[in-house]
Amino acid sequence: MNNVEYKRKSRFVVIVVVIIFLFFSAFIYYQSLFQPVTTKSDVAEKIIYIPNGYSTSQIAKLLKENNLIRNERFFIWRAKVLGADGKLQAGKYLLSPNMTTDQIIKKIFAGKAQIDTVKVTIPEGYTLKDIATKLSRLGLVNKDKFLEIAQNDTFDYDFLKDVPKDRPNRLEGYLFPDTYFIPVNADEKEIINIMLKRFQEVYNSTIKNNAKNVGMTPDQIVIIASIVEKEAAIDSDRPMIAGVIYNRLKKNMKLQLCPTVVYALGIHKDVLSYKDLQVDSPYNTYQHYGLPIGPICNPGLKSIEAALFPTKHDFYYYVAKKDGSHIFSITYEEHLKAQKEIEAIENNNTK
Repeated sequence: MNNVEYKRKSRFVVIVVVIIFLFFSAFIYYQSLFQPVTTKSDVAEKIIYIPNGYSTSQIAKLLKENNLIRNERFFIWRAKVLGADGKLQAGKYLLSPNMTTDQIIKKIFAGKAQIDTVKVTIPEGYTLKDIATKLSRLGLVNKDKFLEIAQNDTFDYDFLKDVPKDRPNRLEGYLFPDTYFIPVNADEKEIINIMLKRFQEVYNSTIKNNAKNVGMTPDQIVIIASIVEKEAAIDSDRPMIAGVIYNRLKKNMKLQLCPTVVYALGIHKDVLSYKDLQVDSPYNTYQHYGLPIGPICNPGLKSIEAALFPTKHDFYYYVAKKDGSHIFSITYEEHLKAQKEIEAIENNNTK
């Protein structure tokens, strides 16, 4: 074989390899378009409103903007293949990035999948901003409008009468964590009222007649409960931590609780610096005596019950172990010893 023929064959082999590579790459990409945007199970569903008169391409653009499909052109082509082009129906649909393009097309084409309510679970310890963010991602509210209404609108509930209207995040603590079935047509204020009415039930059954037994107003109970919610990972520790808070308040000690600083900072931090502890805020219990100016999250029932029925003990300090439980101490010296014991255990476990 002469040199020219060898080069020609080599060039041919390279071209064939490239063509095969491109073919398989295109095939893999084509196959990926049939797959959902994500396979994660914890991804949130979204309410998508398709207006009357929307074309298939407009619907494809809307779905792509909401990260529900991988490719607009593929969606349009599949709609034609499935006989749904120009026949996709207007309305509100609950869609998920876990759904394939074909599943989404069939759901909108059927038109029977339009929904009246959306199931939403608000976890214990969510802040007002966390709730607004979640509802916004579900397509139920405008986040900024939700927060503005929560702060400035009028809500007629007994438990809010003693809450200062100029308190930052005025409804913090009062949007009760629970599972709700929210009407898709509900506006921001209606949704807030749904959650406040649920808190009203808890207030009437649990808080109203018990707050005075521990010398607190209902608002102070919610503030304490919000701190307990952020501090406790184990239910049995909740009344113990509440007891520490009451002991410190009675002795006129600063509470010096890190979650209040995190709330004051407005960003989550696992480890606080000395500078963080100096933040000038009425929520910072390292800088101010007594309770913070308001709740630092929306507490669940177990934390509220802990604030109403704290364990009576002589502890003034506690430190968290890696498993989320706490070691409680009477004196600061015992507290430092407990901290060193935990550090030693963690250092040994990392070796």
